[in-house]
Amino acid sequence: MAKKPNYSFEKRQKDLAKKKKKEDKLKKKQERKAGIADGSIDPNAEETDADDSEDDAEDSDDSDGAESPAEGD
Repeated sequence: MAKKPNYSFEKRQKDLAKKKKKEDKLKKKQERKAGIADGSIDPNAEETDADDSEDDAEDSDDSDGAESPAEGD
């Protein structure tokens, strides 16, 4: 006869993993907040990534291949 699985052990492991992930996320958030309070800029911050993507979007508008009337004069 096969051994009965211990579901409570699996549940406990899953809960511990969830708790660790939550703590890591909170720690990361606090570190980010502390960096902002100190005035230092985090190079991995999402704000800088968003700014870069806006610049790329503006550049792509100019590269459509057609000349504007102002450039042809």
